[in-house]
Amino acid sequence: MYQHILLAADGSNNAIRAAKEAAYIASLIPDAEVEILFVVDLSKVKDEVLHSQNHEEIELKRKQKLMPVQQELTEKHVNYRVTFVNGDPGPTIVDYANKNSVDLLIIGSRGLNSLQEFVLGSVSHKVVKRAHCPVMIVK
Repeated sequence: MYQHILLAADGSNNAIRAAKEAAYIASLIPDAEVEILFVVDLSKVKDEVLHSQNHEEIELKRKQKLMPVQQELTEKHVNYRVTFVNGDPGPTIVDYANKNSVDLLIIGSRGLNSLQEFVLGSVSHKVVKRAHCPVMIVK
C-alpha cells in the first residue's frame, strides 16, 4: 500500500487541502509516513533575500509557510518529516519522487483556467505527466 507518501507543499490554500487528504490517507495505513517536500523556487529566492534581514529569517518564513500543513498531519497523528530542496518546482518534485521510492505523490492544484494552463502549464500538470508513481491532485 502507500507507505511513503510525498506531499508537495508550498503553504498555499491548495497545499493545505492536499495536506488534509494526505493526513486522511496516511491515518488509514499503519506505519505510513508523509514526507512534506518544499521546493525553494530559485526564481523567487532573489525576492526573499531582498525582503529579509538574514538567512535565518528566510528559513523561518519558509518553515512558517508549512505550519498549517504540519498541523493537519499532527491532528491526525500521522508520522511526517519535512524536506527542503532547491529548484524549479515541477521538475524538482518529479525528480525527487522518481529517485526516492515514493508510493503516492499528493499535490494541490493551482486552479488555473484552461487558457492559462495551456499557455503556462501548471506544476501539477507537469508532475502528473512525468512522475513514475500514482499522483493525486487536490482541488
